[in-house]
Amino acid sequence: MNTPTVNAAEKFDRSRADEYGRQSRIALAGYDACQDLAACMLAASLGPGGAARVLVVGAGGTAQEIIAMARLEPGWRFTAVDPSEPMLDAARQQLQANELLDRVDLHLGQVEDLPADQPYDAATLIGVLHHLPGDAAKQQILRAIQLRLKPGAPLVVAGNQYAYASQPLLLAAWGQRWRQYGASADEVKAKLGKILQGADPPHSEAAVHKLMHEAGFGDATRFFSSLFWSAWLTCKTL
Repeated sequence: MNTPTVNAAEKFDRSRADEYGRQSRIALAGYDACQDLAACMLAASLGPGGAARVLVVGAGGTAQEIIAMARLEPGWRFTAVDPSEPMLDAARQQLQANELLDRVDLHLGQVEDLPADQPYDAATLIGVLHHLPGDAAKQQILRAIQLRLKPGAPLVVAGNQYAYASQPLLLAAWGQRWRQYGASADEVKAKLGKILQGADPPHSEAAVHKLMHEAGFGDATRFFSSLFWSAWLTCKTL
């Protein structure tokens, strides 16, 4: 959910924002585990128990990555940016319910709207890249994040990879995941059609690494995987 994200942001309207938490936890088996491990990976990189400013890009919806990080590290503060107002409102509600609003600055808009002279200690980009059409848009958001990080700062990137149609077994298993949660055969067919038409994920793990390298990040460590989804930690090169 970021630049050039007019189309991507429009996908996340009020109706999608309202159902995002439940839908995400079905579509991604291990949703909460991924968020928890992302927090652990950043804490391991920065060192536990200290203070840090963390940039959370595409923060709308559940705000689960912020909740997980805040629970683990009480000294961290967060800047959350998202171009979808309904999704940012949904995140605000979750943060308020968890009594975390006083630790989070919420920004409706793009990463590029944030000042580049106040660098962050770490950042997350979770569930975003596969919504951006083409490599140029993916490269742009990674570069915008890189410019707002301190040298050596860690970044968690997580999202779908592979051209969906290139992995028929994974796609079939994804459909069975929905059936497992009560979807009818027609509903599964509709959801499979939607995923095939509604996103543009990087086509391989190598493609993800290439995007990160070209944006100024170093080698990445994969720490989570679930069907099409993977999560990596990389660091800004000095």
